[in-house]
Amino acid sequence: MANITEAEIRKIVENILNGGAKASTANYTSTEYGGRKLIGIYSDMNEAIDAAEKGYRAVRSMTVEQREKIITEIRKLTIAEAPVMAEIGVAETGMGKVEHKKLKHILVAEKTPGTEDIVSEAKTGDNGLTLTEMAPFGVVGAITPSTNPSETVICNSIGMIAAGNGVVFNPHPNAICTSNYAVDLVNRASAAAGGPEVLVCSMDKPTMDSAAIMQSHPKIRLLVCTGGPGVVRAVLSSGKKAIGAGAGNPPVIVDDTADIRKAGKDIIDGCTFDNNLPCIAEKEVFAFANIADRLIDEMQKNGAYLITAEQAAALNKIVLVEKTNKAGKTVKIVSRDCVGRDADVLLAKIGVNVGKDIRCIICETDFMHDFVQHELMMPILPIVRVDNIEEAIDLAVKAEHGNRHTAHMHSKNIDHLSAFAKAVETTIFVKNAPSYAGIGFGGEGHTTFTIAGPTGEGITSARSFTRKRRCVMADNFRII
Repeated sequence: MANITEAEIRKIVENILNGGAKASTANYTSTEYGGRKLIGIYSDMNEAIDAAEKGYRAVRSMTVEQREKIITEIRKLTIAEAPVMAEIGVAETGMGKVEHKKLKHILVAEKTPGTEDIVSEAKTGDNGLTLTEMAPFGVVGAITPSTNPSETVICNSIGMIAAGNGVVFNPHPNAICTSNYAVDLVNRASAAAGGPEVLVCSMDKPTMDSAAIMQSHPKIRLLVCTGGPGVVRAVLSSGKKAIGAGAGNPPVIVDDTADIRKAGKDIIDGCTFDNNLPCIAEKEVFAFANIADRLIDEMQKNGAYLITAEQAAALNKIVLVEKTNKAGKTVKIVSRDCVGRDADVLLAKIGVNVGKDIRCIICETDFMHDFVQHELMMPILPIVRVDNIEEAIDLAVKAEHGNRHTAHMHSKNIDHLSAFAKAVETTIFVKNAPSYAGIGFGGEGHTTFTIAGPTGEGITSARSFTRKRRCVMADNFRII
């Protein structure tokens, strides 16, 4: 099967990290980029679904090797055009960091499994042979977020195409241009590799109505949602087979056996990666009291700025705003104007002026502080002092709110690590590393931006988007 060589990857990545091609963000829409019409973008969801079904029929007739050629071309274009998608993503959403988004696209290109993830099973015995194969669903309807828009589109496309599906996306309205650029990239890769010109589809103006059509359409056989609790609940109540990747609030425990210098650096590196937009990123820290001062000092050495309780209270009023929900109750929600913003930008809102070397805002709080209880998705990290491992685990599990998404721990005590892992029950548990190791960046294992805790698929890959089919030959075809 065709693959990108390591030499090709090194050459392209080196070019990107040294600057690479710069995207022209002055001329793009949800249907065009630089005057070039994007392929696979529709104004009507029904038309988009029909087009995706044609793509599915085309892929269904291909060999596995032909499918892998399309995926290889997607990988090449993703690496080559990572700077474009990174710059469009930041320009359109106002969230994250260009240099980190480049790295996320490279990660998706290199470590998203392809057709090698689709493995058949055979069982033989006295009564013959049973073959179980992983078959496509058909047309997959996918909802994608604004936090990792093009990364999720490409990651999902690779896995869903490897499984033999066609795909129609309903992207987050705040990241339409970025998402649709990625859809166009997948279609360009398909055409270049001899596949259909339109393999994956999207909307020029995605809405709740277009999502509702997608969720109820008879041609959609599988729904995949990567987003907040509301859209995940809607997908799970659709009556169709659904994969839901919901919210998290990942806690970090640091005990007194940890390498404190490494823990301080790792936590800040993970928390600030793309300004805390990845759902796996460190959101709150529970530190043993006897090492907390040292940990805070190491964090400050790695770009953290320690604010006072008064400053934290002022910042709290800015990053969390009050809203009346449908039940008439006043609730606090995260301000969209603050999500994914740089630490110096957030600090400036409370009159604190610092340089770009400041990557993270840290503060000491109690357990009930809003910064602990709410997933902020910005480089703000509350630190809660605890006296022992029992208290740390109890509070960390409560702060995770039962999402069972991601948790982290820095410790050399196997008993502590095991106890926390068993208690928190998260899909991802990262030990002694930055959070992004959990999706294969500096850690082993494949990557994904659809982490399906609510529905149990976990770290999704191509096989997640298949259904099992059984073929039985009784009495014969066993050679033993």
